[in-house]
Amino acid sequence: MSKIAISSEGPGLTSMVDPRFGRAGGFVVFDTANSATSYIDNGASQVLGQGAGIATAERMAEANVEIVLSGYVGPKAFQALQAAGIKICQNIDGMTTGDALHHFQAGNVPFAEAPNK
Repeated sequence: MSKIAISSEGPGLTSMVDPRFGRAGGFVVFDTANSATSYIDNGASQVLGQGAGIATAERMAEANVEIVLSGYVGPKAFQALQAAGIKICQNIDGMTTGDALHHFQAGNVPFAEAPNK
């Protein structure tokens, strides 16, 4: 059982992936245990001058997310996610959150071993 969070520009599986992790508008969360989706608003991190990625990583940990799908994950956010035991898939953009989820579930999205540069 896993919770998969996808950085999103809106609240549903038809919303586009937000390529930014720390400053994403929010996250569509898919729970593999019951195929339910929920939404985590990330507006509080969007207004931070610094530390948006770390604050967002903390929000993911608090929501018991186990996997994050996003576009760009910076070094501090990457480290914070890893410290929380959350796996990261990055370089995902230009598609809906539903498409990103489908690609991940089909095994077409690898886990990242390092942050974006």
